[in-house]
Amino acid sequence: MKPIWIVDDDQSIRFVLEKALAREDLPVRSFTNPRDVLAALEDDEPQVLVSDIRMPGGSGIDLLSKVKARFPGLPVIIMTAYSDLDSAVSAFQGGAFEYLPKPFDLPKAVELIRRAVDESVREDVSDERLQQMPEMLGQAPAMQDVFRAIGRLSQSNVTVLITGESGSGKELVAQALHKHSSRSGGPFVAINTAAIPKDLLESELFGHERGAFTGAQTMRRGRFEQADGGTLFLDEIGDMPFDLQTRLLRVLSDGQFYRVGGHHPLKSNVRVIAATHQNLEDRVRQGVFREDLFHRLNVIRLRLPPLRERREDVAALARFFLQKSGKDLGVDAKRISEPALARLTAFDFPGNVRQLENICHWLTVMAPSQVIESKDLPPELMGVQPVASSAPNSLSAPVQAYAPPEAVAPVGGLGSADSHGVASSMEPAVATGSMVGGVETPYAPPSSFAGNLAPSTPAAAPASWLSDLEREARVRLESGATDVWDVLTRQFEAQLIHTALEITRGRRIEAAQKLGIGRNTITRKIQELGIED
Repeated sequence: MKPIWIVDDDQSIRFVLEKALAREDLPVRSFTNPRDVLAALEDDEPQVLVSDIRMPGGSGIDLLSKVKARFPGLPVIIMTAYSDLDSAVSAFQGGAFEYLPKPFDLPKAVELIRRAVDESVREDVSDERLQQMPEMLGQAPAMQDVFRAIGRLSQSNVTVLITGESGSGKELVAQALHKHSSRSGGPFVAINTAAIPKDLLESELFGHERGAFTGAQTMRRGRFEQADGGTLFLDEIGDMPFDLQTRLLRVLSDGQFYRVGGHHPLKSNVRVIAATHQNLEDRVRQGVFREDLFHRLNVIRLRLPPLRERREDVAALARFFLQKSGKDLGVDAKRISEPALARLTAFDFPGNVRQLENICHWLTVMAPSQVIESKDLPPELMGVQPVASSAPNSLSAPVQAYAPPEAVAPVGGLGSADSHGVASSMEPAVATGSMVGGVETPYAPPSSFAGNLAPSTPAAAPASWLSDLEREARVRLESGATDVWDVLTRQFEAQLIHTALEITRGRRIEAAQKLGIGRNTITRKIQELGIED
């Protein structure tokens, strides 16, 4: 374990903490001023930093901001005299783990430092797990089939057709096929044939010569040339215009093509992977897709199932996306309760894994507390009946990224497998905040605000305190008061925090965890509400 760094110009403070931590078998390194700490950070890093606020040669608050800029996950404990409490509270806005008032009780100080060490170790494990995260994952049997199929295809240049609903991860599977092939050193070039106008698609694929058409002022290389030596991914191949299908068939047959307006044949050494959400057999019967091109593409087919067919992966994916979303947005990752997870698992996800990812971004922004409850879920999930969750209870379980599975139905001599497969993305997601599956879903805050209420027994609580709230609100509203919301909300929050602090004997971090809010939030609320703890 890395040492605990103590920064204080008072030698007696350093001595007492050094001895106490040594008895706990915790390594210690001491400093007398922030300058020495910043210099030491060039070559070393602490497990926990314990710093005074006021020291000759620098401020502990300034040190906090500089340390947090370099090591965001490092727990920092601020030591302060009672007269410096306001400064200590403001330090929480800069990410301090907790403050330690002087004079302090030594056993409590050691306990606080021990909790910070535990937090730091958890952060280290979480970061290591994210760094080691594979690009494909999932516990569903279908995922294992995809792993095996990619392994068999790793040494082959055979054309692959990936089918599956929108949002199931077809491009991610294509990237994995490229990464684990002998072409991994070459480029991976992707093009969505449905997103480009018909008149431009031919030029996009094959390039054009200067003057080939109006606006073609220079020669341009197409995607086939750009992907030379690598992989070309043709997404939504079922929407390719019929006349361009003939040119694509020619390239797949002999590797030759012409730029638009060109007269000299070009060759490109490209492996083609195609994908579609449509049934190509039906498209062939309808006469809008060439049968010979279909057979040329359909050498190996990987079918990715929708997320609703592999619900056992929802929990791990949701936890991963919540962690990733928190990191992307620069906030603490939120946790999800088992009832909320059960309701999430029961949802059919018409937008598949992409929709789950968007929901997790939405929850990171919109959920009011650190623990996501069922009432915090977006509106389209509120009517879903929960099912028993198969997810592990602890966030320490392996978090496995995005991976829609299903059907591996290899055609040809590479063996057979069951029909399932999945892919997972470590790429940054598009966080739209209030968009879920492409549909705007305004957040409805939970109606949980109470006034000056006496505690009641758990069994009677819902009826009792809501009735009291109604009476109190009615009196205030009928009296013409215009600050009802602010007054009752402050009383409600103050009562909750005061009760939690009583139960935890004044331990703020533990109280915050019980309430399901962040440690910065509880400190800010204590200051705003004037709570004595």
